[in-house]
Amino acid sequence: MRFLSIMGNSFGCSASGERLVSAARDGDLQEAKALLEYNPRLARYSTFGVRNSPLHYSAAQGHNEIVTLLIESGVDINLRNIRGQTALMQACQYGHWEVVQTLILFRANIHRMDYLNGGTAIHFAALNGHTRCVRLLLVDYVPSISDFWKIMRMRSGQETSTSEFDEDALVKIVNKKADGGITALHMAALNGHAETVHLLLDLGASVSDVTVEDGTTIDLIGAASTPLHYAAYGGNAVCCQVLIARGASLTAENANGWTPVMVARSWHRNWLEGILTRRPEGRLHALPSPYLSIPLMSIVKIAREYGWRNANLSPAVDPCVVCLEGKCTVAAGGCGHEFCTRCALYLCSTSSSMAVSGPPGSIACPLCRHAIVTFAKLQSLSPIRESPRPSLSLSLCTACPSMGSESASSMANKLWKPDFHCTRISPSASLRSLSFQKFPSMRLSPTLCMGAADTTTCLIRCPRSRLRRSISHGESSRRSWLFPFNQYITSTGNS
Repeated sequence: MRFLSIMGNSFGCSASGERLVSAARDGDLQEAKALLEYNPRLARYSTFGVRNSPLHYSAAQGHNEIVTLLIESGVDINLRNIRGQTALMQACQYGHWEVVQTLILFRANIHRMDYLNGGTAIHFAALNGHTRCVRLLLVDYVPSISDFWKIMRMRSGQETSTSEFDEDALVKIVNKKADGGITALHMAALNGHAETVHLLLDLGASVSDVTVEDGTTIDLIGAASTPLHYAAYGGNAVCCQVLIARGASLTAENANGWTPVMVARSWHRNWLEGILTRRPEGRLHALPSPYLSIPLMSIVKIAREYGWRNANLSPAVDPCVVCLEGKCTVAAGGCGHEFCTRCALYLCSTSSSMAVSGPPGSIACPLCRHAIVTFAKLQSLSPIRESPRPSLSLSLCTACPSMGSESASSMANKLWKPDFHCTRISPSASLRSLSFQKFPSMRLSPTLCMGAADTTTCLIRCPRSRLRRSISHGESSRRSWLFPFNQYITSTGNS
C-alpha cells in the first residue's frame, strides 16, 4: 500500500512540477501563480538529472517576478542543483542584476561554493564581467560612509575600526579562492573585464594572490600566477594598466619562471609589451570605480525591514517624483529629497558614474545632482509584518494517521484546496485495473516526487576546453574554471 501511495504521489507531482518548471523558464507568471496556489509544495520540485528547481530556471532566465513568487511560496532560497549551484549563482552567471537584487534582499547566501570548481557567486559574476552583480553581492560589506574609498586605499599597515565596517570580512570574501587558487580578480582579468577588475580592486581584491597547482590549474599559464599574468594572457591592455596602477609586480615569476611580459610574448600579445616591460614614470593615480555605490547598504537595510514594493501601497497624496506611483518612504542624506524605496534601490543598483562633487562612491541625486552617501527612512514608515511562509518540509501523505502527525495534517489541509483522503487499496487489486482510473485515495505529495527526465539544456555553458591540463592530472573529472579564453579576450564586460 505504501509503495502505491508513493508512486501515486510521484506520478501526480511530476506533471504539475514540470508545468511549473516550464512556467518559470518561460516567464509565465499567471501559470506559476495558479500552480503554486493549488499546491505550494511544487516550489520544491526539481527536474531529474541536473536537479534544477523552478527557482534555478527563473533566476537563470531573469524572470524576477517569478523568483519573488517562488521565494514567498516558501522555497529554500539557497537550494542547490546537482552541481551545487544556487539560484544566486545562476543569476550572477547570466548577469540578471534585478534577480540578484531580489535574492540579496531575501538574504541569499553569497558564501556557498559549487561542487565542481569551488566557486562562489562572485566568481560567476566576475567570469562574465557582470559588475552590477558584483556590487550587489557585497552590499552587506560596503558601508554607507563617506571615507570608505580612502580607508580601502590606505588599509595596508593601518587598522580601521568603525561601527558598521568590518574591513577584514570584506577583503576575505573578495579574495575567496576557488579550486586552483583562482580568485574573482583572476577571472575578470583573464577575460578582459576592465570595469569588474576596477571595482574588485576598490573593494580590496589583492593583486599579489597566486594560483596553485592542484589538478585544475591550466598549465599553459602555470601555477603561482598573479592576476597580471592572467591579464597578459587575456590580452586586454586596460586590465593590465589598472592592475599595474594598483601595484601589480611586473617582475613576478610563476611556477614556469615566466613574468607577465613573457606570458604576453608566448601568446603573441605584442601590443602589451610596452605596458608590461617598464613601469610608467611618476606615480600613477588610480581613480575610484564608477560602479562603487556607497548608499546601497543603507537603502538595502531599509528595504529589508520596511519593504520595497509599491503594489500594496494605497495611492499616495505626494508620490515619488521618479516613478509618480509609490509613496515617498526615504530621504537622501544631504539634499533631503524624498523617494520611494523601490526607486532609491534602482538608483543605487544602476548607477555607473560618480557624482559631480562628493566622496568617491556617492551617487548623484536625480533632482539636484547633489552627492548622496546614505538614505534615511521617513518617520511615517513602519516595519512590515512578515506573514508565515508555508511549510515545504519533506513528508509522506499527512492525511493518513499512520504516516503523519495531526498537526502536519491540519497544515496540509490549509495549504491544499482539493481535499483528498488516503484509503487503503486492496493488495489483490491489479495495476492494470487501476491504470485507467483516478486515484482519489492518493494525496499528491510533491515532496516525494522523483521528477521527470530533464530534456532541457544545461544552464551552465560547458564548451570543450581547448587547453590541456597538467599531465599528472589528465584523467581528473573536475572541470576547470577557465572556460575557453578566446571567447572573452577581445571584449570587455557589459553590466
